[in-house]
Amino acid sequence: MPIVQQGSINTTALVVPDLYVQIVPPQNLVLNGVPTNVVGVVGSASWGPVGQPVIVATMSDYARNFGPVMPRKHDLGTQVATAVQQGAGNFRAVRVTDGTDTAAMFQVPSTDVMVTALYTGSLGNQIVIALGAGAKAGTWRFTVVLPGLAPEVFDNIAGSGAAFWQALARAVNEGQGPGRGPSQIVVANAQGSSVPPFVFSWPMASGSAGSDGALGVTATSLVGSDVAPRRGMYALRGQGCSIGLLADADDATQWTTQAGFGLSEGIYMVLTGPAGDTLGNAVAVKAAMGLDSYSAKLMFGDWLWWNDPVAQVMRMVSPQGFVAGRLANLSPEQSSLNKPLYGVVGSQKSGQPGSGQVSAYSAAELGVLINAGIDVIANPQPGGAFWGVRGGHNASSNAAVSGDNYTRLTNYIAATLAAGMGLYVGQVINRVLFQRIRATQLAFLQTMMSQGLLGSRDGSLPFSVLCDATNNPLSRTGLGYVQSDTQVQYQAINEKFIVNMEGGQTVQVLRQVLPSGVVD
Repeated sequence: MPIVQQGSINTTALVVPDLYVQIVPPQNLVLNGVPTNVVGVVGSASWGPVGQPVIVATMSDYARNFGPVMPRKHDLGTQVATAVQQGAGNFRAVRVTDGTDTAAMFQVPSTDVMVTALYTGSLGNQIVIALGAGAKAGTWRFTVVLPGLAPEVFDNIAGSGAAFWQALARAVNEGQGPGRGPSQIVVANAQGSSVPPFVFSWPMASGSAGSDGALGVTATSLVGSDVAPRRGMYALRGQGCSIGLLADADDATQWTTQAGFGLSEGIYMVLTGPAGDTLGNAVAVKAAMGLDSYSAKLMFGDWLWWNDPVAQVMRMVSPQGFVAGRLANLSPEQSSLNKPLYGVVGSQKSGQPGSGQVSAYSAAELGVLINAGIDVIANPQPGGAFWGVRGGHNASSNAAVSGDNYTRLTNYIAATLAAGMGLYVGQVINRVLFQRIRATQLAFLQTMMSQGLLGSRDGSLPFSVLCDATNNPLSRTGLGYVQSDTQVQYQAINEKFIVNMEGGQTVQVLRQVLPSGVVD
């Protein structure tokens, strides 16, 4: 009585009389949408791996992996912090350097034992290493302390002379079993020193100091390289990011490169102009660079005043983190237009708080920016006196695709289909396959409609899927091709709300008389 998976035996060529049970998998694949809240951020930091995407959810996660927020341009933590204030909580953070970064190093006095910070950066200078008596008699305890992280304790290290120092290095580099893994702060190298162990406590800063390699970081550094090992922006490939930004990358020559990356990866890239930019220059530079793509959102170089909770100073930062965080905290059919931003205390246009300067964008100024495909953070908004994105547009000049909602919803649907529909590759082409492909896509689109991501003005179905013999002729299927044609109508965004009001003492008011029992 064999039990087999469907398709694993030829049911037209059975010889042995028996009961054959075939396990039939569910015939209709179910698609679950991909996340739309993953923000890829690239910038400099004072700790952490270089060129490797690290998952970060909170500022505590960030501090543990990359150190504190640093009050300087191109800082990774600044952008994460401003995005977190908007409700974002799913990041892929990539650290970059200018190549001059070094790791803190300390040589234990009178020995050739070298202890080196696991990562480059100035945060490693705060590491303190200590050696003292172990819990067991005749053993030693090695402790590594870095503020903000749990102390690492390697206890009961035995031996003397060279054997001891080599045992210490093995404990640090390989761990001491399941309860005490390798150090996540330092690595140790013992080259055969025969000096007996002795009690000490030394800061790593008393040796060779570590450096961040941040001062020479440029927009080119942030873009990085697309060859293995990938660096900078290209380290975000395949990370599932729906939104991306390169911290303070205000070099216009790199804009189209970022837009191209966004197209290839389905990432909405948030760009920025230089601080203190002018309207005329911003429009001219965008046109000169040839930036005209729905994959990028260009923010005007009106940078924002922000209270840095770590440095406890008011700093001027680019608008990228605020915008990326706001978008990440919105469903993909939504626009960033008229949505409150948090943590903004002023802008270059409006003036630093307490300066006495109060200035807002005129309708003409906003018209110049929005018509050129440049967005801006401003106060007031149509909904009131709060800071928010004023246009809700991407960098495209095509009005049909220029909304935030077009970019994000298109990327979302495309990424979901790419993630799930591949299971149909390799299956036999017949009417049943066509039906299953169509049913899978229709079910996904129906779910989107039921959740409000899709809809129509008149209640009609806003999507259709065609996958049958009419668009799959034998001349194509005979070569192994199957085609599914899907049309999806997005919901438009109310950007220009017109309320007509007729008033005056001569106005004749027409009142509608409703039948009895009917409520208007």
